Amino acid sequence: MRTLNHLVYLLHVVGSLPRALPWHVSCPVRCVCQIKLWFSPDSVYHEAPTVDCNNLLLTKLPLPIPPNTHTLRLQSNLLSELKTAVLHGLTNLTDLDLSQNRFSRVKTITQSSSLPYLLSLHLEENHLSRLPEASFSALPALQELFLSHNNLHSIAPGAFTGLDTLLRLHINNNRLTTVDPRWFRTLPHLEVLMLGGNPVEALPERGFLALKSLRSLVLGGMGLRGLAEKALEGLDGLESLSFYDNLLTKVPTQALMRVPGLKFLDLNKNRIKLIETGDFRDMVHLKELGLNNMKELVSIERAALENLPELTKLEITNNPRLSYIHPQAFLQLSRLESLMLNSNSLSALHQHIMLSLPSLQEVSLHSNPLRCDCLFHWARQTPRMVRFIQPQATLCSEPPELRARRVREVSSREMSASCLPMIPTSSLPSYVGVREGGKLALHCRALADPKPKLYWVTPSGLRLGPAPNHASKGLPGTLEMNTLTSSEAGLYTCVAENALGADTRSVTVSVHGREKKRKRGVGQHYAILSWQSGRNLPSTRLSWQAIYSNALTPTYTTRILAGTQSFNLTHLQAETFYRVCLHLEISGGTTHASRRSGERRKPQCVSFRMKDVPEPQPGLQLSPELTSTAFTILLLAIILLLLAGQGWDNEQGNHPSTILQEIKSPEALIINQKTEGSKTRYPKQSEELL
Repeated sequence: MRTLNHLVYLLHVVGSLPRALPWHVSCPVRCVCQIKLWFSPDSVYHEAPTVDCNNLLLTKLPLPIPPNTHTLRLQSNLLSELKTAVLHGLTNLTDLDLSQNRFSRVKTITQSSSLPYLLSLHLEENHLSRLPEASFSALPALQELFLSHNNLHSIAPGAFTGLDTLLRLHINNNRLTTVDPRWFRTLPHLEVLMLGGNPVEALPERGFLALKSLRSLVLGGMGLRGLAEKALEGLDGLESLSFYDNLLTKVPTQALMRVPGLKFLDLNKNRIKLIETGDFRDMVHLKELGLNNMKELVSIERAALENLPELTKLEITNNPRLSYIHPQAFLQLSRLESLMLNSNSLSALHQHIMLSLPSLQEVSLHSNPLRCDCLFHWARQTPRMVRFIQPQATLCSEPPELRARRVREVSSREMSASCLPMIPTSSLPSYVGVREGGKLALHCRALADPKPKLYWVTPSGLRLGPAPNHASKGLPGTLEMNTLTSSEAGLYTCVAENALGADTRSVTVSVHGREKKRKRGVGQHYAILSWQSGRNLPSTRLSWQAIYSNALTPTYTTRILAGTQSFNLTHLQAETFYRVCLHLEISGGTTHASRRSGERRKPQCVSFRMKDVPEPQPGLQLSPELTSTAFTILLLAIILLLLAGQGWDNEQGNHPSTILQEIKSPEALIINQKTEGSKTRYPKQSEELL
């Protein structure tokens, strides 16, 4: 971010300066000689006599080169060696650009004589594979060295010996697999180090200890999976740090604490799932933070950003699964002015967040599935006007009557006074495959008013709250399980519940055994029933009973929470018929006519048979997705009852319709039923596989 701002400044300066002037000298054939602007490494510009021989397919140094040449450009030619004796006579030569040529050895440039006044050397996109000891000792005044986009896989410990004045080193996008701390011992004044784009999976502890003057460090695109606590130790003057496009799964908080002066931090495009409590605490000099383009980020927890008194800009954009920001995620951010949250999966931004940011001037919320309900009252009632970036694209997605309305144009009276819980569909996958003995981590979040309670229901019907043995750090809605076994496979359901109702989201968890063949009978028999209705039914019961030809069995019943539209029926037996009924009831506050109407309604029932799945035939071909899940999903029955909003009763006065199905592969079959008079809709072929 700091580099980008610097570039914008330079472009502005360049735009206000005069263009190139003619330079009347004996110029090499086909080259162009002019007086051009040149910026020193400390961003001071000069009017520099320049010889431009770019893109001429040259195989040798063009002659004659004017003796007063300051900048010599030989980019995009076919050079593989230079007669440095010719360059030695150019006492004013300050900038030499040899990028995009065919140099394979550095000594072909510096072997014969020194270039005592050269400040900048460009060797990008050549064929360099290694740097021997003292590779640049003939360039004692060098301040900028560009070696990016070569094939460097080996750098000698003393390769940079003699570069005591070097300020900027670019060795990014090579083939280095390790970072050797000895490289930097002879670079006491280095300010900018570009290391990104090398396949380095881990940084050594105290690897940058010698770089006391370093101000900017770029470590993007390296494959870093984590950071040792002391990896950044000694970088007391570091101001800008980039981890763009790595494989980090957590914020490297302990390592960042070793960089007390950090002002600009880029963590974009990593695999971080949660921004957890304390991840960015007490970084008192941080001004800008980027948390963009993270495909797996789902939640920003309470006090994730705390006591950042200098933070003025926060970017959290283009995270397709980010659906939850805790109402107290941002604490003591007294100077935050710009909050960028566009292109996520956020349904709301809690008013507590707005109240906790006293200096906020602008917020970007467009391209989110926003719910214009009670949680968005702040958009109309905030005591100070916070500017919406792209307000014409900041639209309501819910409720249906406000869909496509601009948030700023919805009045407070149009928004509900309270909110049902809603678990965003993007926050949880529908299926997760885990190897036997592996770990499972599921993060479920929901916003509502009143505040919802979150818990999980296991395939066996056990309710799990945020207990230490099941939930990470006791976070509500986070389920973590270690050393999974095949008996724990099945459907896990997250429930978000408040006084108004509930919402649920289910995840099918498959546990792959280590053996090629799975034993029959392993796994829990269960069925999932789900239904849809045109309105939020106030009171619903579910009853079920096993059906045997020679015995009566008890009927079990349970109350269904308002807003819930699915239920996991567990502890079922193989080779057994079951009858399940859904009963609708009218609450006490309804009219007498409505109660009479409810009395005529019949329960909607469905019957099915559980049956073990036969062993698959050797010649059966499965798709790649089903190959890994077939044996763990083959005990699941899904019965989908689509209800019309006007009622469940049989209009013809007949008995409620019942479907009897034999579920031969209960985990791979969906039964759909829709009541329209006496018609029944059977599933299409595309609906039969889960």
